[in-house]
This record gives sequence, C-alpha cells and structure tokens, in this order.
Amino acid sequence: MSKLTVIMYHYVRDLKRSRFPEIKGLDFRLFVEQIEYLRRHYRFVTSEQVARSLDGSEPLPDKAVLLTFDDAYIDHYTYVFPFLNRLSIQGSFYVPVKAVSENTVLDVNKIHFTLAGQLDKAYLVRTIKSLLDRLRTDHAIEPFEDLVQKFAKASRYDTAEVMLIKNVLQHGLPLEIRSRVADELFVQTIGMDEASFSRELYMSTEQVKTMLRHGMHIGCHGYNHFWWNKMDRAAVENEIDRSLWYLLEVGVSQDLWTACYPYGSYDDQAIEILKDRRCKFALTTEVGVANLQRDNRYKLPRLDTNDVPKDRAAKLNARYFEH
Repeated sequence: MSKLTVIMYHYVRDLKRSRFPEIKGLDFRLFVEQIEYLRRHYRFVTSEQVARSLDGSEPLPDKAVLLTFDDAYIDHYTYVFPFLNRLSIQGSFYVPVKAVSENTVLDVNKIHFTLAGQLDKAYLVRTIKSLLDRLRTDHAIEPFEDLVQKFAKASRYDTAEVMLIKNVLQHGLPLEIRSRVADELFVQTIGMDEASFSRELYMSTEQVKTMLRHGMHIGCHGYNHFWWNKMDRAAVENEIDRSLWYLLEVGVSQDLWTACYPYGSYDDQAIEILKDRRCKFALTTEVGVANLQRDNRYKLPRLDTNDVPKDRAAKLNARYFEH
C-alpha cells in the first residue's frame, strides 16, 4: 500500500496534575485511548519502513500509521516512551538540539507557557504593545495596529487574540525584538530561571540515547527551532548541519535520517539542502494522509492528534482514515 497516516504529537502529560493544566496538550489517559483505537484499526510502522517504502524496496502494510513527537519534551520520555516500548511500537522523536543540549527554553515554548500561565489574553496583548512602544525608540518596528491587521486571524485551534500573540512573537518581528519580548513575558508570567525550567521541560541527551537504544527513531528538528522558510541558505544549512552533528553524537545512522520542519516551515531551498544531505524524508504540518506514490517525500503531511479519535471503541474516522 502507498497510504500512510502520520500522527503529530507535542505535549503528552497528566494535564490535570501538572503545574500548567491550561497548556494545549494531550492528557496521557486520552493518549492511551488513542493508541488502543489505532491498535484496533491500523498497523504501526517505523520510520525505517517508511524510508524503505519510499525507496521502493518494501511496501507498507494496509492502514499503516506512524507516530511522531515534536520538540523532545520530558513528557515523551516519562509517559510516551515506556508505554510504546512495552507495546513494541516505535515513536519518531524530533529534537530541537539547543533546548536539550544548552538548557535553554525555545521561544515557542516561552510563548506556550506564557499563554498557559496568564489566562487574561487581552492583558498579554496590552503588555506586548507596551513593550514594543518602549523598544520602538531604538528599533524600526512597524505600528502595532498593522501587526494586529496582519496577524489577528483565528486558526482552527486558537482565537484571533491568541494567534496575534503567537504570530508576532514567533515570526512577525525581527528575531532580536521578538526574543526580548518573549523573554520578558516569560519571566513576568513564570517567575523561574530559564535553565531550571528547561531541565523540567525537555529530555536530556542521555534520555534521547536511551530511547534510541530501545528502538525509537530520533530525527532532525533543527538546532534553534527557527523558521527554515524565513532564513537565508547559510543559516538553514547551519540549522540542519548542527542538528546532524547532534544526531551523529547520539548514535543515529547518517544513512537513514529524517527531518521534521520546525513550525512546519519549509521552502524549495530547505528541501534542496535536505536532498543534498541525503535526508530520507521530511514531515510538514500540512493536514492529510500521505500517499507515498504521489507525495513529495520532503513534503509528507500529518494529522494532529486532535484529528484522531481518543476512544478505543470509536469507529474509523471516515474523513481521514478510510484508505
């Protein structure tokens, strides 16, 4: 078969008993239900099987499903890995190297936890505006009203207000400015030093190695978790090459490595660099079931966990899951 359902996960934890129950994640109990649903209806495959299928040497089974986990959260080691290992199911884990190796917190996570820790989103918008007004005296920053017009557009999971905050702080401002604003909001909201928070949030390199030894797949997710489609060629090459050096250090075969675009960000330049370095395939955040005969191997779509039933007794979801 040529069809492949790839499912994307981020936070998977005991949400109710966590310090941040408002974080947009999947409760571990529902993760278990979802895996049991998939066990009833699908055949789990590995990233290595997918690579061989793309190369034409091994067909995938009918109703093939691949599990992918972005950002190397400690949740993946403490909750996901033991459960999947017990069931002999491979997960593919995509590691943003700087967060794991330097005990920093990715800007995207500073934003997530700021949003989870401050329920008054209008307050956050006002604070961002105030910070930008202060920085505007020394930096060229477009008017806040223009940022609102450009970025305050609701998505399928977030309000326009939340999307404004995310877009402005993820890519809508120059890197130096958005990092300074994200840092200040994070300190105000969380009140904890970055290194300590990082050690609580992400896996360690030793934990990454442990998962690899037990058959999990470890893949490239960049070094800094920057937007690859908003950088020049040298910067994207640096992101990918530093990630590849890390994969080599933890024991990943350079003959069979895969990538997952940070934020789903890719363009022709990023794809060309991956091809040059013999990446087997790359995952986007575009929504859909992959067709390995039709789709570009560097543009494979995924489903979000929220697209998949979280009840082991559920019937097949006809919208996505009929192959």
